[in-house]
Amino acid sequence: MHPRKSGIWLFFCPIGVPSDPRSVLRLAIAGDIHDQWNHQDHELLRWLQPDALLVVGDLSEGGQRIAAMLQQVEIPLACVLGNHDSGKDPSGRRLEQQLEMLGERHCGWRLRELRPPGLAVVGARPGTAGGGFRVSQAVRSVFGPFSLHESAERIRSAAMGADPALPLVVLAHCGPTGLGSEAADLCGRDWKLPARDWGDLDLALAIHQIQQQRRVSLVVFGHMHHALRRGRGERRSFRLDGRGTAYLNAACVPRHGVDERGRTLHHFSWVEFDAAGRLLEASHRWFGSSGELHYEQTLWKATPEPDPLPLIISPGPPSGLGDRDPAVLLPRC
Repeated sequence: MHPRKSGIWLFFCPIGVPSDPRSVLRLAIAGDIHDQWNHQDHELLRWLQPDALLVVGDLSEGGQRIAAMLQQVEIPLACVLGNHDSGKDPSGRRLEQQLEMLGERHCGWRLRELRPPGLAVVGARPGTAGGGFRVSQAVRSVFGPFSLHESAERIRSAAMGADPALPLVVLAHCGPTGLGSEAADLCGRDWKLPARDWGDLDLALAIHQIQQQRRVSLVVFGHMHHALRRGRGERRSFRLDGRGTAYLNAACVPRHGVDERGRTLHHFSWVEFDAAGRLLEASHRWFGSSGELHYEQTLWKATPEPDPLPLIISPGPPSGLGDRDPAVLLPRC
């Protein structure tokens, strides 16, 4: 694996960066793990000391090893399982075993408030494989029958129970519909022609309903791997909508690797918020085993807080300024 060190895009927005680092909430996000999690990841988290860890699913092919290891993570953790976690077992038993091991850490269709650090996490539909509303037999075996609107209502209802003072993160395995229909979009189908939007309809509906009542700071997911099929480049992995909700695809697969210098690499997506839940930074980071940052792809970064300006009494606005919005550049991962 060779993380890209060029082609980094920045999205600047006139939000000031807080001067007090203690007010920053730092989240590490593990994309689709696919059996690539070990004790070095635990040591790395001890070095990095994020405030919480979010896991977007596809731990393995239905095994229990990683679910057991996640029990040992020392920082606050929230997880949702993905389609591979059923292990092609239609009875749902493999899925159920992992749910039992994860316990309260798994937040599919539920609210999990992490205190500390002060974060509300709402899980989307567990076990999804995207594609609108496709529900596997394993998921039906564990959770019973449900409709698209019932699933959306479970997500919305969980979010409405969150403390409004806390930043709200929606944690999903696959992202929502509406983020583009090209193969390289955040949830674009790249393995089959024609390309199409492969996001989840119930999640999109729930997010829309939640946004009518409160702010959603972040929707984080995986499933659609960053490297496109047949060597067609890399997927876009970040977007910010008009309501200020950030969407982040964390599925860098494989998440373990070695660079050209022989250094071991561990991938985490990284997000930072201020105390009000406003996004300060989003990036993909590749760390060495001892916590050293070897590579970083910046997806979004707030502008530094400007120096205070003297008060000038003027009959009108300064010339050259209007209501123009800053240009928006959406990055490629």
